[in-house]
Amino acid sequence: MSGRDRRDSEQLFHDRQAAGRVHAFRAGQVDLRFADAAYLGHETWIGPAFAKLGDLRGKAALDYGCGHGMAAVVLARAGARVTAFDLSPGYVAEAQERLRANGVAGTCVVADGEKLPFPDLAFDVVWGNAILHHVDLARAGRELVRVMRPGGLAVFCEPWGGNPALSFARRYLPYPGKDRTPDELPLTRRELRPLRAIFPRVEVEGHQLLGMARRVLARPRLCRALDATDARLLRACPSLWNWCRYVVIVVHKG
Repeated sequence: MSGRDRRDSEQLFHDRQAAGRVHAFRAGQVDLRFADAAYLGHETWIGPAFAKLGDLRGKAALDYGCGHGMAAVVLARAGARVTAFDLSPGYVAEAQERLRANGVAGTCVVADGEKLPFPDLAFDVVWGNAILHHVDLARAGRELVRVMRPGGLAVFCEPWGGNPALSFARRYLPYPGKDRTPDELPLTRRELRPLRAIFPRVEVEGHQLLGMARRVLARPRLCRALDATDARLLRACPSLWNWCRYVVIVVHKG
């Protein structure tokens, strides 16, 4: 599939998702308003990853692939001047409405991560959640480094494909929330090579090793115990991150 066909497929998939969410909002089933904890705590890696952005007051922040716009709201509440983009016009409309409903300001635009419509050196920080595995990282990386200011950093949370057992489960086993676009695949070490060639410093941190079982467990105490065990294991043996379900990627521009 060509790059253009892939982007068209991605846009159609996410526009359909956004359209379904609009119906839920209009039916009163979902509220656009939310507390920060609803976003920062919805997965175990989100809060720790977001904290890596540091003090956001007065900083120009880009929500890279904003989707439903919850991150844009949290960024704005933290004091950032927020610009958000997504390939899906439906999601951009939702993100703009969510900013308005939560009483914060931000600019939302339809854009392609491989061809950003922003000027050079526009942003201090960049946030992205489950977005890099949808793009060509060589093209996206060049655009990313172009729009980041010297000393800036970008933080991304991404599904990881280093665990063969998990790859098998993702491909063949049913579980909640499995819906995805036809062409997306979790990142691997190979996909990170373009970022490492473009940025002087790329950090990778794994999340959910044993804790990935929470996808099928409904026992909060057991899930917390698995998360605590993961923290100890990954601290003692950092190389285990390659077997995790998700990674947090931090790229620094010199």
